Amino acid sequence: MNSVPASTRRRRATGPLLLLPLWLASACQQPVSELSDPAFERSGTVRSGELDEISGLQASHRYEDLLWTHNDDGAPRVYAMDHQGRDRGYFDLADAVNVDWEDMTRMPGPEQDILVLADIGDNHQRRSRIWLYLVEEPEPGANGRFEGVQPVLNWISLRYPDGPRDAESIAWDPQAQQLLILSKRDNPPRLYGLDRATALSAREADLRFLGEITGLRPPTEEDRDRFGERTDWVSQPTALSIEGDQAALLTYRSLYLFQRQSDQDWPTALNGTPAEILGPASVQEEAISYSADGSRLWVTSEGLRAPLHAIASGAESVLDPAEP
Repeated sequence: MNSVPASTRRRRATGPLLLLPLWLASACQQPVSELSDPAFERSGTVRSGELDEISGLQASHRYEDLLWTHNDDGAPRVYAMDHQGRDRGYFDLADAVNVDWEDMTRMPGPEQDILVLADIGDNHQRRSRIWLYLVEEPEPGANGRFEGVQPVLNWISLRYPDGPRDAESIAWDPQAQQLLILSKRDNPPRLYGLDRATALSAREADLRFLGEITGLRPPTEEDRDRFGERTDWVSQPTALSIEGDQAALLTYRSLYLFQRQSDQDWPTALNGTPAEILGPASVQEEAISYSADGSRLWVTSEGLRAPLHAIASGAESVLDPAEP
């Protein structure tokens, strides 16, 4: 496995975050300088020739060694791959459209956890409504691959209370039993909520504004040298993941890690002081997910044969070596 500590750096930050892994639960109670040295580890390469614009990622809680992902346009299709990026097939959603799928998450369903596909991208902030599609994880075929068409449990059309927004981040808030959507082009980003009951049953609804996420570290001259014309976006959230009381927020430059205290809700916790990790090496990471047990985070990016990275606690890697 290739470790890339050169592209990571620990520093104190004061802005929006992605959901934290369990191994940082106690570490985030300490000064950042006392955190054990994290490093992104390359666990593999995305092998599917159809995945060229990955924008969402979710670790399966039903199947071991399985990640769900999708492109940000094209077919309404969910792809499966293992922890080394090897192709495990895909399934399509019935009666769905992929205008601009920008993220995915999981939430409790009536009988089992369900996947939530978020058609929330809006670069020009013109869409009067956005959509979520809720679908159960299907069973693989006899060959272990996923295929076919899966019916949706529900689709829901949503409207922001304060006009159209571009967003690339959705996460499940287990404490408040709601879905969270975080805007991208607002400065500071704005957080919205949708309760579980409405998501499962309604066909249209208004999102609730929950507050702004302030304090993300602005771009620096060093960022300008590295990112060029993308510099203005290095502090904008591109993905969010929550696991228990931990949250991880991804930008093109950094991974922010948050810890929610017992007396806090997530809108409050995401305005706390996160740990910030620079990296991984790509400049367009747009997908992140906690593992099912919360012990690591998976990160990948746009582009064919994109690298699949994981971050675990220091040298205590639990990953299998990547195939050459």
